[in-house]
Amino acid sequence: MPQPPSFRPYRFAFLFLSLAGWAGLYALLTYSPPYLWARWGFFVLLVSAVTGSALPLVFGANRLFSAANPPGARVILRQSLWFGIYAAVLAWLSIGRLLTFGAGLWLALGIAAIEYFLRVRETSPQAAQDEPA
Repeated sequence: MPQPPSFRPYRFAFLFLSLAGWAGLYALLTYSPPYLWARWGFFVLLVSAVTGSALPLVFGANRLFSAANPPGARVILRQSLWFGIYAAVLAWLSIGRLLTFGAGLWLALGIAAIEYFLRVRETSPQAAQDEPA
């Protein structure tokens, strides 16, 4: 029986992204005035914080649901990054008071569809033949 994948390779990314993101968000919201560069910093730090926080959840979900064909590190990091991007877009839409339940749902479905098509492309037999040796 093959050994299940370990979370060890993701520890540094998890700790760095989470701690830097959440500590940076705290410092930004506490000590800086709400100017343009602080707003861009907010979005960058939010993506970092949510990406790092979602990393263990995405790893666990992939370990649970795709045990037969576990994805690589790049796929798990990309899927975690989708959560960070989703959170930043939701925050951006809520600033302009454009966020509705339907908009958030359609955005989530669009991201899920993009990830599904990327996974299908990665796991197709043609993709294995096209990779350079």
